[in-house]
Formats: sequence, structure tokens, C-alpha cells
Amino acid sequence: MPAKSKAQQMAAGAALAAKRGERKTSELKGASREMVETMTEKELSELASTRRKGKPDHVSRD
Repeated sequence: MPAKSKAQQMAAGAALAAKRGERKTSELKGASREMVETMTEKELSELASTRRKGKPDHVSRD
């Protein structure tokens, strides 16, 4: 599942780093903290590896 925005891709990258132990979970905020708890490392890797070129900065929630 590719990221829909730059913000989502960056949050997934931060969550992935925390999941791998490269960053403390306590340093995370908002969506990235929730992603660590609810997503697998494989799912986070897929979101984080999405190319940012052409993606909007943010996507509104529907």
C-alpha cells in the first residue's frame, strides 16, 4: 500500500525506525506513534519506501 502523501511517508519512516530500535518510541508523536503500535514492520517498510515525487504534502481525511 503506497503512501498517499509526503506526511504519511515521513511518519511511516519514523515509525519504522522506532520499530527497528533506531529511534525511541517516546520521541514519536501523533500518527507515527500510532503506526508503531498497529502496523507490522513489512507494512511500515512499504509505506516508507514510497517515492515522494508528485505527492501532496498532506491529504485531508474523508
